[in-house]
Amino acid sequence: MRRGYAAYSKVQTKTESPQQIEYRLLGQVTSALRKAQEDTATLQDKLNAALWNGKVWDAFLCDLSEPGNTLPDQLKNSLMQLARWVALETDLVIEGKAELNAMINVNRQIMEGLQDQFRLAEAS
Repeated sequence: MRRGYAAYSKVQTKTESPQQIEYRLLGQVTSALRKAQEDTATLQDKLNAALWNGKVWDAFLCDLSEPGNTLPDQLKNSLMQLARWVALETDLVIEGKAELNAMINVNRQIMEGLQDQFRLAEAS
């Protein structure tokens, strides 16, 4: 079973850059957050979306903490602070003390930054 996953993982990285994977994942989780704001969404929908978003940012934090991460230190530190903020905001959402708007806006801004990277890479 692990070999199958490893093979899939290799194919995935050959077809998408890490930034493209991050962009796609942020798009999916942001869509879930937006859907959880709809009138027809349940409390469970809202909590599931917030927790999923938190897990995505936890994964980003782990990646940013790796010694081999090549992002510039200032950007890395800013993103790590943002990941910690998402963890705190997720707790507030779970406690009913915050809404999803702030997390949606942060995700969108990061997605815009990733899109800018794609454009720069295509131009060079």
